[in-house]
Amino acid sequence: MYRLFLTVSLIASFYAAQAVTAEPPMTPNAAAELSKFLHTYQNEALELFKASAQAEWEAMTTGKDEAFEKSAGRKLAWAKYHSDPQAFAKIKELRKAAVSHLDLQNGRAAQQVELQYAQNQLPEDLQKKMIDMSAEIEKIFQNQRPKLDGKEYTNNDLLEKLGDETDSLKRQKIWEALKQAGSEVADKVTALAKVRNEAARKLGFKNYWEMQVVFQDYQPEDLLSVFKTLEETTRQPFAEMKKELDGEIAAKFNVSAESLMPWHYDNPFFQQAPPSKDVDPNDFYKDKTKEEIIAIAVRYYESIGLPYKNVLSRSDMFERSGKNQHAFSIDMDTLGDVRNLCNVKATDEWMDTVLHEGGHGVYSLGIDRTLPFVLRQEAHIFATEGVAMLFGAKSREAEWMIAFAGADAEKAGAAAKTLKKQRIREQLIFCRWTIVMLNFEKLLYENPDADLKNLWWDIVEKYQLLKRPVRDSAGNARIAADWASKPHFVIAPVYYHNYMLGELFAAQIRQSLGTKDGKPYDGKDFGKALQEKVFAPGKRYDWKTFVEQATGEPLSPRAFAKELK
Repeated sequence: MYRLFLTVSLIASFYAAQAVTAEPPMTPNAAAELSKFLHTYQNEALELFKASAQAEWEAMTTGKDEAFEKSAGRKLAWAKYHSDPQAFAKIKELRKAAVSHLDLQNGRAAQQVELQYAQNQLPEDLQKKMIDMSAEIEKIFQNQRPKLDGKEYTNNDLLEKLGDETDSLKRQKIWEALKQAGSEVADKVTALAKVRNEAARKLGFKNYWEMQVVFQDYQPEDLLSVFKTLEETTRQPFAEMKKELDGEIAAKFNVSAESLMPWHYDNPFFQQAPPSKDVDPNDFYKDKTKEEIIAIAVRYYESIGLPYKNVLSRSDMFERSGKNQHAFSIDMDTLGDVRNLCNVKATDEWMDTVLHEGGHGVYSLGIDRTLPFVLRQEAHIFATEGVAMLFGAKSREAEWMIAFAGADAEKAGAAAKTLKKQRIREQLIFCRWTIVMLNFEKLLYENPDADLKNLWWDIVEKYQLLKRPVRDSAGNARIAADWASKPHFVIAPVYYHNYMLGELFAAQIRQSLGTKDGKPYDGKDFGKALQEKVFAPGKRYDWKTFVEQATGEPLSPRAFAKELK
């Protein structure tokens, strides 16, 4: 689940070392020349953006070779346009000369354009190589259907089987099938990591991880510090929660807690909480149709005045051969054509996902379209993820299920306390999972030749307290590339930390905008506040200013930690 970006989020701090301490002299025509440059750029770049988005959508919805080739070509065209060294030199020169005489909006737009050029100052052959390698792996993920006992299944099918199966050995076989893509793509992903590192070094970075973090407007040491605090804050409550959870799961499968393995936790990566022994959120959705899952989301978004129907009008929501098996939201033109791709089933997880991707969609739709093209984006990756997570979490709130999913009031009311406890479990489990992803991906780019198969399990054992499998379901020594079965390493690299920062942002939104008279509130005022304070500003401000203006305080773990109590 993610917001599909066709451009990389860029930063003001990239050129901090080159900041001008004294006001530069302004040439007579600098402001006018800069305005003309930006006008031309935004017309040309917008057309490239739209062409790339259309090709990406075609590839994700068809899985055809020619569609992936077209998508790769359009991405290369975008990169090639921004690799022009003369245009890069021109925007730097003009911005330096005119910066003190620009209003906030034009100054911000000029900065974003300059940084867009900065990240693409790479040889065309290297850009093409990265794009082609990534497209090849994406195509494998999209078209691969795991096999179990000689029969092909979709990921959805296997996840359902895993949820229903009670035999431990059969669960292991299903879990291993869900990891099959990893062995197929692992060598390709590490090869891609090396090429990405080569590109990063050409731009002056140690490796691709560092480059991506910096291009996302973080200082690496600051980001690592935030996650160190989160790890220390959640270590004990996670261990205590998992001990209780393990007791429940052990009883469910009639095994000892000490013998529990990763396939006992339902989600293949233990990034989501298994159903509670006292309540299964799926019980509130299992009698729905897949169409009703979408209708529930529409009712909710309409109730708060957000136009989710406009997102659905061109979206692709159900399973089909050749189609991407996951979920994402994409803004096709920054002018109102926003789409979701999902593979909806009548499950709690897909109710969450539809609301989540809908959150990305209504955010994109709500951005002020009078802004320059380069500012018609979400304020930051974590901001759109925070909004998406804010909405996705609704699927497990008792009052929400009664109001919008038609849940029995007595049954849902009785489950409210348990659902709240389950929510805390989910937050803890997801936090620890993002810590795994952050640390592994950092090490992946620091040394792609490391023993990644075992390194992955070293990190999983440390932060998720899971046991590594040493044998497969056939009894053979197991050294599979489990890590590589996660498509984010290719499709959305160095991204997962934004989900966790999104959780922090979502907690602050709930605390500031989502309350009325001190109580949680869903209604038109909430939707209006989101539209005005979160969506409309787009990328007009740097993210730190944006968060303070939207929620009244800097981004921090405070509100998130409060929700864990």
